[in-house]
Formats: sequence, C-alpha cells, structure tokens
Amino acid sequence: MTGTVLVTYGTTNGSTARIAQTVADVLRKAGPTVDVLPAGEVTRVTAYDAVVVGGALYAGRWHKDARRFVRRHRHALEERPVWFFSSGPLDASAAERDIPPVRGVRRAMTRLGVRDHVTFGGCLEEGAKGRVAGMILRSGKGGDFRDFGAIETWTEGVADALTHP
Repeated sequence: MTGTVLVTYGTTNGSTARIAQTVADVLRKAGPTVDVLPAGEVTRVTAYDAVVVGGALYAGRWHKDARRFVRRHRHALEERPVWFFSSGPLDASAAERDIPPVRGVRRAMTRLGVRDHVTFGGCLEEGAKGRVAGMILRSGKGGDFRDFGAIETWTEGVADALTHP
C-alpha cells in the first residue's frame, strides 16, 4: 500500500500512546505513510486511506477520546478500512487468551464494519494520574502488561491486509 494511515488513540497516562506508536512503526515498515495523533486532536480523517483506533479501557469502557473520535468521524470511517485495539487489563490475561471487545466497542465495530479488534495488556505505573489509578497502585495491582511482540504481530496482520486487500 502506498497510501496514508492514521493511528489514533485515547489515553490518560500514555500507555496506549506507546502502543499506538509501535503500531505506526510496524505499519511504516510495510510502506504507507503513517500519522500518529491523540484522538482528541484529529479534525478530519478524509485524508487517510485507512485508520487504526486504540483506546485505553477504564471500568469496562474505552477512553472517552476514542469514543468521541469514533462518533465524530463515523461517516468517514464507514468509507475506509478500520481496525480497533484496546489496552487495559492489568494482568497477564491478554497474553493468555483473546479478550473480546467491550460492549460499546463491539457496537461501534458492527456499525462501522471494523476489520478486526484486539485487546492488549495495559500499563499502570507509579506517577499515574487519577484517584482510581492511585488506589490500584496502592493495592499493588499496577505494572506493565503490554506485550510488544504481540502488538507487532497483530500490526503485521493489519499491514498485510493493507498491502494485499
């Protein structure tokens, strides 16, 4: 593919941004031009041939910026290939089994005809913002559960779909 891909994400503490950057790096190796932007900063998607949207999971919901992005740009997203990813489990569950999308993400996937979704482990480390994040960290349940090998493998599948439609 010689087109342009948008990788956009919703995050609070930056963990999902790092996943999005990894997705962009892998896609660039396959050839397309890739822009990586926080979902709240994207003003239009019509310049892109494909879109990857990621959202951190908080209490069973995608980050508000990812949800708003999908709502705001739904008509343009219906017209191009789209992939979703979620990040969030603060344990090894995402590495052990496929975790289906949460209800709101699943509904958006159906409406938009999203090609695929994957849930990656999350990351919550000392210094994270928010009262709930502080409680989780104090309880000893934080840590980095992102599997960058799995992220790269999934993204290679996205790249393959883009280069061999």
